Amino acid sequence: MRKRKPLLLIVSAVLLLTTVLAACSNSNTNNSQESPSPSSASATPGNTGGDTKPVSDTWVFGSEPLEFSLYFHYGWVDYKGMDDYPATKWLKENKQLNITPIQANGSHSEKMTTMISGNMLPDVIWGNRFDADIDRLYEAGQLVAFDEYLEKYPNLLKWAGKEKLDLLRSPDGKLYKFPNWYTNSSTNTAGYAINKKIYRELGSPKLETLDDLYAYLVKVKEKYGDQVIPFETDRAEDGQGVAILYTAFKEGALYDSLGKQLLAVPNGDKLTSVFTDPTFRESQKFVNKLYREKLMTQDAFTQTDDMVLEKLMTGRVAVYASANVTDKANKAHLELSKTNPEDGYFVTWPFHKAGLDKNKIHPGGNDRLGWNVAVITKAAKDPEKIFAFLDWYTSPEGMNLQFFGPEGKNWKGFDENGYPIFTEQADPAEIAQIQTDNLDIMLVGNAAYIDPAKISFEKTLPEEKKNWQAKYQSEVTWPSGVDITEYKNLTPPADSELGTTQQHVENLFLQVFAETTQAKSEADIDKILDQAEKDAQSYGYNKLLEWRTEQWQEKRKILGLE
Repeated sequence: MRKRKPLLLIVSAVLLLTTVLAACSNSNTNNSQESPSPSSASATPGNTGGDTKPVSDTWVFGSEPLEFSLYFHYGWVDYKGMDDYPATKWLKENKQLNITPIQANGSHSEKMTTMISGNMLPDVIWGNRFDADIDRLYEAGQLVAFDEYLEKYPNLLKWAGKEKLDLLRSPDGKLYKFPNWYTNSSTNTAGYAINKKIYRELGSPKLETLDDLYAYLVKVKEKYGDQVIPFETDRAEDGQGVAILYTAFKEGALYDSLGKQLLAVPNGDKLTSVFTDPTFRESQKFVNKLYREKLMTQDAFTQTDDMVLEKLMTGRVAVYASANVTDKANKAHLELSKTNPEDGYFVTWPFHKAGLDKNKIHPGGNDRLGWNVAVITKAAKDPEKIFAFLDWYTSPEGMNLQFFGPEGKNWKGFDENGYPIFTEQADPAEIAQIQTDNLDIMLVGNAAYIDPAKISFEKTLPEEKKNWQAKYQSEVTWPSGVDITEYKNLTPPADSELGTTQQHVENLFLQVFAETTQAKSEADIDKILDQAEKDAQSYGYNKLLEWRTEQWQEKRKILGLE
């Protein structure tokens, strides 16, 4: 069981990073923030075209060499290099692009602090759009605004639309973040994957309710012992499978209620404490039961991404739950089905507590702005050219490269709707592998375009050749998702009083999340959460909830939900 980190150390770390950023900003007199101004964007939003065209002084991507450095601000993945992904290898050979990696090797927070203190920022940072370090870079004047590029390079504006980009703007009114997986419809990929071989050997029982799930996990343990993990949670410290179980206990419950940017439960027109939420207490008692009976992975809060993938790839997982179940489970499915086409994984409709409407259970959701962002720092020598590349990469041509390979073999030209025309040589297995191999380098994904394109390809295939990911996304994860845009970006400035409160509550929640999962009894869970509520209130949690409620209601007005 993890011990809680001393809050003094957390506050000190925040103050240190703020001081370092200010010094970094002051070291360059040209890095001061510009005064607020409205966007110059005026193109028609949406994904159906529009007559926006680049103006005459645009730089054409591929017309001359472009080189920049790239850093992934995550602890679980690094950008490897141009030759490690099919898309970037092709871009290197055909578009004169060279992206040099800066790697954190699992220590992203420490790496960012080191780069800032040494005034050696990478040209491009890719990370969570709510990450406090990215906000601090903005506050220190270290990010490049995109406004003057939007009409010159029109793909982002055309496909994302002005409304979505306005939601991304910083307090000065400017746009600094290039969104990843922006969309107009569901992009949910959260859910549950079932090992087909184990399911077959156990008689293919009904799997719909939480009672069904529990009974199945017991059978798995009885038959396979320690050779198989009945329920795999993925990285529980990020919510993942544990938070997905929370959504099964109440119609309309949100996965994001247990996420860092919300940590609250909508009740009417207010956001209320997650620590006192009856649904959270009930779900954690179920999770705790799975943990105590060794029906779920015992290292849920300490395991790495690679550890999870290894278990799936070797078929040692019976049921897998993840916020992105169609990623790792797809990789594992492709591997296991090579030996026997009947093996692998399938995605099942989300589990629900008996008596609830299964169609009102949402294990995940979609934010119209996606989740990650790419930002260009003022260390970049050619920020406009980098933006031009990102804009090309998010275009139909760039997205098709990432999903179907370069034009020629699998696709050639575009149909009347702007989607790729697939050739007779189009190879479903090759396309599935391309998508899997390119996943980690999909920096500015355009879901508004590529999701319909994927479906158009699937419609040309017989059932046995359909792409595993596309099949289960269209049949299960997309339909079972919910729009959560209204709950996003409810994050106070990192270095404000409320920002400090948020950091305290985040750290507190992570600790009690692990403690309640690993508690010795249900009674202990109530005690832990009662104390957590007291601790959270002492940090100013109620003020944070009030502030978030105000921001949430304003967001609803912008989105036309009032």
